[in-house]
Amino acid sequence: MIDNRLYKHPILPVEDRPLFSFYFRDRELKARPGETIASALFANGIRIFSYHHKDGAPQGIFCANGQCAQCLVLADGFPVKSCMELIKPGMKIEPVVGWPELPPVDPEATVDFKPVEEIEVSVLIIGGGPAGLSAAIELGQRGVDCLLVDDKHRLGGKLVLQTHRFFGSVEAVYAGTRGIDIATRLENELRQYPRVAIWLQSTALAVFSDKKVGILKENRKYALVKPRVLLVAAGAREKSLAFPGNDLPGVYGAGAFQTLVNRDLVKPTEKLFIVGGGNVGLIAGYHALQAGIKVVGLVEVMPEVGGYKVHKDKLARLGVPILTSHTILSANGKDNVESVTIARVDEKFRPVPGSERTLSCDTVLIAVGLDPVNEFYLKAREFGLPVYAAGDAEEIAEASAAIFSGKIRGLEIARELGAVQAEVPEDWYRTAEILKSRPGRTYPEYYPEKEEGVFPVIHCLQEIPCDPCSAVCPRKLIEVDRRDVRKLPVYYEEKEGKGCSGCERCVVFCPGLAITLVDYRRNPEFPEVTIPFEFLKEIINPGDEVSVVDISGQELARSRVISIKSIKGNDRTILVKVQVPGAVAKKVSGLRLQPEIIETEEKYLERIPDEAIICRCERVTAGEIRKLIREGVRDINEIKTITRAGMGPCGAKTCTPLVHRLFREEGVPESEIIDQPKRPLFIEVPLGLFAGLEKGKEPGNESR
Repeated sequence: MIDNRLYKHPILPVEDRPLFSFYFRDRELKARPGETIASALFANGIRIFSYHHKDGAPQGIFCANGQCAQCLVLADGFPVKSCMELIKPGMKIEPVVGWPELPPVDPEATVDFKPVEEIEVSVLIIGGGPAGLSAAIELGQRGVDCLLVDDKHRLGGKLVLQTHRFFGSVEAVYAGTRGIDIATRLENELRQYPRVAIWLQSTALAVFSDKKVGILKENRKYALVKPRVLLVAAGAREKSLAFPGNDLPGVYGAGAFQTLVNRDLVKPTEKLFIVGGGNVGLIAGYHALQAGIKVVGLVEVMPEVGGYKVHKDKLARLGVPILTSHTILSANGKDNVESVTIARVDEKFRPVPGSERTLSCDTVLIAVGLDPVNEFYLKAREFGLPVYAAGDAEEIAEASAAIFSGKIRGLEIARELGAVQAEVPEDWYRTAEILKSRPGRTYPEYYPEKEEGVFPVIHCLQEIPCDPCSAVCPRKLIEVDRRDVRKLPVYYEEKEGKGCSGCERCVVFCPGLAITLVDYRRNPEFPEVTIPFEFLKEIINPGDEVSVVDISGQELARSRVISIKSIKGNDRTILVKVQVPGAVAKKVSGLRLQPEIIETEEKYLERIPDEAIICRCERVTAGEIRKLIREGVRDINEIKTITRAGMGPCGAKTCTPLVHRLFREEGVPESEIIDQPKRPLFIEVPLGLFAGLEKGKEPGNESR
């Protein structure tokens, strides 16, 4: 029996939960309490959930966020999104093949309609991620009555998926603390304020012209909320790409991957390929390696990755090929991803003939950027409801920036409601801008000249907001400009007559794992180097021979591990000590974890680009849409009418940007394009709920 669950993780606690039985296609399988249907299927090696009604194409997970219907299955006879529905003992799961046949309904059965709940509140916050939590805390501290709604079963947003330590400012946004722990801290603080109500598993559906907001409360019943002020902190959604094979099961976004691995503790893949070199893609690659997944490569179409260099360096050191100025040509396979074909691009981002390479993999991760989830904000402005936006819903940036922007919006709203008179401090706005800033200048690597005693070597070479190293050094030998934490850290050999003691705290607490400690005291010719390591202790032992590498992943030497240790407050980072020749000691930046990736023998076969799926829900190809554009169609509503592109369950969230991209490729200026109206509801909802019928109380279905 296949079991793809994680039972050990270097960072995340793994609870010992008893398994129970469920059924997929009448086959008995095992699930853990708290798993979604999707994660339970993945854990049992099942990646094809259903088949599209239009052409029978296999369907699997895509967004894992409830915003599409790629993962639709029949659970005890009812169609549900498997990424959002929890598995239950004895549940019978069937794939959807064609149009599903629903259980019969007794037309004579009574229906229990209840009045739709309507409440008024001073502030409604949509989104319980870093921005929404921070804003709610500010308002709660000042006694403002708030309602915070989030569509997940726990608060924290994407923080609950982040096992790495955060950058930014220790003082302002918990820098040096892991995202999973920040989520717990913020939630615990928020729950101290009784005037902040929290609705989990509750999705905001729409903002209406009467300034009420429709909420699908606890995924069971409909409610209307009338706030004096609305704060939209709904985060972001991932962008997609159109290429041949982009619809195969095994092609999905980084958020879906991190949900499976870091929330549900499921190993959904053996060999992963990543498209996109922003922080999202780089971090997802690192999370994959921590879960024991092989990362066969990462491509970025630009000449350099857009994410932090320290994230890139971590992957390079561990043996992940990072190919800039490259793009994906196709995902290949019959019913699942079996390989990926990539190519180098020229200065105009066109694939270079003859540069094609095919690599074996079973999953392609798309991490090509984010779009703000700002529909509620725009609609509230249109209807004159006082509204603010925070976090990614306002501007795409790091989670540390979202935390601080939520803090600012909370105080701004408190002022508007008269709960506080004080102005938002000017330095708060300055800190917010610093935290939102993109990576700055990158400097060449440099090393201390001394070759005696013990001292840290700082391999952090790019201007990014980060200061934990300066906060943890007990002798204050590492400094970061407190006025601008984007400046590179500066190391002083001595202060007040004291130099480095070799305490290793800077090595442990650096979020980028970009500090090593070089110790010449025992053997100046073969000094000891201490390296941070965030993987299972079992995979490395004293006496093992390892490959030590420089910042770019180039091998410097083979060395034996002297010791493995932890220090108090290590925050789940262990320290590996090796002995290396003095000539390379300062250059050592990490250990290589995985061997070199071997290219498959399969060669790239030219496929018609028009085959690429643009609308996943209705399976409309680029060729179908491109034909209409070339015939003169400029109204996306007309394209929608003819092809059904945009009519699917995701509400055109994924395909609309791709349709606009097709217009650009055909040379049509944006000014000539007539966009489609935005869907009135954020997700699809049974009509009975709007009339006060609770989910599970349909005629003949009283037990559900």
